[in-house]
Amino acid sequence: MFVNRLDSPALIPISKPPRAAYIHVPFCTHRCGYCNFTLVANRNELVEPYLRAIGKELALLGKVHPVDTLYFGGGTPTQLSCDNFQRLADLVMRWHPLAEDYEWTVEANPMDVTIQQIKLFEALGVTRISLGVQSFDPQKLQLLERDHEVADNSRAATLVKEGGMQVAVDLIFGCPQETLLTWQSDIDSVLLLEPNHISTYGLTFEKGTQFWSRKQKGQLLELEEDGQRQMYEMAIDQLTAARFEHYEVSNFARSGRRSRHNQVYWSGAPYFAVGPGASRYVGGVRETNHRSTTTYLKRVLAGESPVAEREELSPEGRARELLVFGLRRLEGVDREEFFQQTTWQVDGLVGSQLARLCQLNLLQDDGRRVRLTRKGLLVSDALWPEFL
Repeated sequence: MFVNRLDSPALIPISKPPRAAYIHVPFCTHRCGYCNFTLVANRNELVEPYLRAIGKELALLGKVHPVDTLYFGGGTPTQLSCDNFQRLADLVMRWHPLAEDYEWTVEANPMDVTIQQIKLFEALGVTRISLGVQSFDPQKLQLLERDHEVADNSRAATLVKEGGMQVAVDLIFGCPQETLLTWQSDIDSVLLLEPNHISTYGLTFEKGTQFWSRKQKGQLLELEEDGQRQMYEMAIDQLTAARFEHYEVSNFARSGRRSRHNQVYWSGAPYFAVGPGASRYVGGVRETNHRSTTTYLKRVLAGESPVAEREELSPEGRARELLVFGLRRLEGVDREEFFQQTTWQVDGLVGSQLARLCQLNLLQDDGRRVRLTRKGLLVSDALWPEFL
């Protein structure tokens, strides 16, 4: 069985079958300097074998599994031609038919979005487009090595809305030499688009990326932590003032427009996933496919398993992971729900660490629910090793 992400406010037992599926589409025109995702750049000759491989991997499911949420991520799914996207959708729908009141998200590069493409998505029943906007500043887009222009952002968002789909937008902050004024302009501009959902991510320098190499050579300077924190706080204050709900560390949504699929991951629910580098979580087992697209294709088309990593967490390990997932959500972790799902008490797992972090005002605990404080939000990634 194969997997990747989902959504729901309560924690879900691992014994329940997945109701979410992720499909990884690895194609891009080029690799941006900060990107460490599984992708191939300018390799359109691999589309045909990719579609064959996806069909073979899905067939390993053995039977049809309806889903409530479906997510096409990448890479750049909109790099596929309309004909090839239709073929991919047909393959996926054969094994993962959509349940009533479903959510179907497709990631898109603003430059790729066309009227023809939107008409196809509308006909297929796609409900949500996640636009990789990243910025509205030409110099910042150039630094990030994005291949779209500022004008593409509003043009793409308008087409998506005209097609009757929700608009989700990704933004990046904390670029080298970025100022609060630049970030303020990005926030103002994204609000003018009137999206349903906004994700804000601080730029990270991942080992193996071009940005990492340039940083090591002194060609790029990482923005100081104080500057990054000020930008993050600016986003929180201004997006919530604009009536977006801050519901997860990096995510903001209009009422009723949370990403249902991503909430699957954060709630600890199981999920299917196929494609190069895709990770699934089924029956308490996490598997990740080979990150090399060409190796993935060779393995699947030769009738071999694409799985490169497999992990079955112990009950305690799973409980700790669920605690971290839950604390990323602004509502935090309900102690009773957590016990019902894991049979572990929060204090039995992390009692001393929890007390210390509460004393430091990084977490708050009212006896029923544990959640991040505003101070804790600013350094949340540094807290999780305490619990794992």
